[in-house]
Amino acid sequence: MTGGRRQKKGGDAYATALRLLTRRDYSCRGLAERLRQRGFAPDDVAAAIDRCRRLGYLDDRRFAERTARNLVAGGRAWGRRLLLELTWRGIDPELAEQACELACGGCDPEALIRDLAARRYPDIDFLRADAAARRRLVQFFQRRGFALATIFSALEAED
Repeated sequence: MTGGRRQKKGGDAYATALRLLTRRDYSCRGLAERLRQRGFAPDDVAAAIDRCRRLGYLDDRRFAERTARNLVAGGRAWGRRLLLELTWRGIDPELAEQACELACGGCDPEALIRDLAARRYPDIDFLRADAAARRRLVQFFQRRGFALATIFSALEAED
């Protein structure tokens, strides 16, 4: 018993890791945390993580790049927010920065803002909206990491 939790036998940690990885991709730290939550001993978790990494089932670079691309494409994160999202998910800050540069490199943030605004708020005309609606729209994009100047530039552009 460790910390009031019963620990599972070691052979199951790798099998559990494989089951988790078939559902979705994880960072090494994220998968290790999931295995610890399921009650596996730290040594068994480390062995399972190491084996998954050696076999190519677990790769932080791949996870970071895929996650960054998905967050940017969906308009859920940009810039500093994207970097924070990746580090929260267990990615090394240097690797997270590289993934951010790769994901944001070919994207036009203003086009992304306009597209997301049209999908999320189809009835709002930013130039004719009242102050509360404008503020709500600007804050929506700020929470996603877009710079204020970029937000105004994109939303004030005539279609």
